[in-house]
Amino acid sequence: MTDIAYDRIRVVVVDDHAVMRAGVIALLTNEPTIEIVGEASDGREGVDLVERLAPDVALLDLRMPVLDGVAATTEIVALPPAARVLILTTYDTDVEIERAVEAGAVGYLLKDTTREQLADAIRSAARGETVLAPKVAERLVARMRRPEPVVLTARERDVLHAVPDGLSDAEIGRRLVIGEATVKTHLLRIFAKLDVSDRTRAAVVALERGLLARS
Repeated sequence: MTDIAYDRIRVVVVDDHAVMRAGVIALLTNEPTIEIVGEASDGREGVDLVERLAPDVALLDLRMPVLDGVAATTEIVALPPAARVLILTTYDTDVEIERAVEAGAVGYLLKDTTREQLADAIRSAARGETVLAPKVAERLVARMRRPEPVVLTARERDVLHAVPDGLSDAEIGRRLVIGEATVKTHLLRIFAKLDVSDRTRAAVVALERGLLARS
């Protein structure tokens, strides 16, 4: 995979709507750290493109013909070297979000995202960090928030304690001997319980609530 610390992040865009693909590409064209290296119109073409070009990040629509975004994600993350998959869609139901994350996507964005938010999300995804659109985080919070003090499972605490160390989801998985997709699922639940949308805020709020020991 491209050394993202020094080279631009190589991205492929996969969406069955040509106008949407063109709009996304136009948004990212002038980003100095991002290079669009290919585009595809369905999930099967997307998988083939990723296999051929080995990009750093695959930006996928969720509902596509031939092979949908979830199925395409499953195949893409199994390819060597595995590209990071970032979902960009109009659908924000709990079921859709969880299916995508469980398939291996590192993030879930909605198509009303701004250029700055999209570019930041791509950079985070390339680092292996979980990314959630604010509206997606709000949906999870509304479903999972509890009036009682935050209660984390033992595994969620393990994952949360690894966050301040700056580890990627894959590195957290290796440390805890669990799958990367499982780490993402735990992070989603942690974000929801703490009412946050990113790892930095999760660590800050966890410290404030005594869920993490201060160094």
